[in-house]
Amino acid sequence: MVARAVTGVSPGTPTDRLSDVVLGPVRGHHAFEGCVEQLATAIRLGVFPTGSVLPPERDLADRLGVSRATLREAMAALREAEMVVTTRGRGGGTVVAYEPVAPAYAEDETRGGAGAALAGRREALLDCLTFRRVVEPGASGTAAGRTLSAAEKMLLTTVLQEVDQALARGGPAAHRQADSRLHLALASVTGSDRIIRAVTDVQGCLHEMLQLIPVLPVNIEHSTAQHHAIVDAVLAGSPGRARQAMERHCDDTAALLRGLLD
Repeated sequence: MVARAVTGVSPGTPTDRLSDVVLGPVRGHHAFEGCVEQLATAIRLGVFPTGSVLPPERDLADRLGVSRATLREAMAALREAEMVVTTRGRGGGTVVAYEPVAPAYAEDETRGGAGAALAGRREALLDCLTFRRVVEPGASGTAAGRTLSAAEKMLLTTVLQEVDQALARGGPAAHRQADSRLHLALASVTGSDRIIRAVTDVQGCLHEMLQLIPVLPVNIEHSTAQHHAIVDAVLAGSPGRARQAMERHCDDTAALLRGLLD
């Protein structure tokens, strides 16, 4: 997924701000596939939550650097996949219809589905955890080393509050998306396109793996405390502390996934 960095986060809701940075010009010759990938990933990770309205067609085409004809083809594919619904005429638009799925075992404690879901892909997915251990602590340290704008600070605190409230309000699926949004928000305030692309990539892999393990209250409690430590360090302008807090967070998540997916 291609993304772009901004040095002053645009005004608006957290969704507006994150969509500004996670959608960027499609690279390569496969514009249609690139559009579908970017938009579908943004929807799955909760950048565009269920029920939200996507930006206007012209705006999306400009952000993705494609023709409106190509964008329409991509939107048709998303409609076919039942991720969005489009209404025409006055007051119409394209609304996100995707319903995030609660992680496997949230209610069913059987383990039969994990092996089949990981068949032939386990090593590639677990390699993502190694890559994440390098990328996300570096991103947090970089963010903490910058002088953040008031809008960037507000983005981090707002999305952190959303994570804190998501489980109670929307259950495990909503919490998983809110968690992804926080990590994307941290990447977005680094000011680096490459970091945003890398974090978006690892969050996509992580999202897939976390769907395959139980929702564990103790882990959610630990994760929440770690999220606060990371954001606090970034807002305090402490790169070393931010990096270490994210390293602990990545290590704990990796240990959980390696244990439960082994």
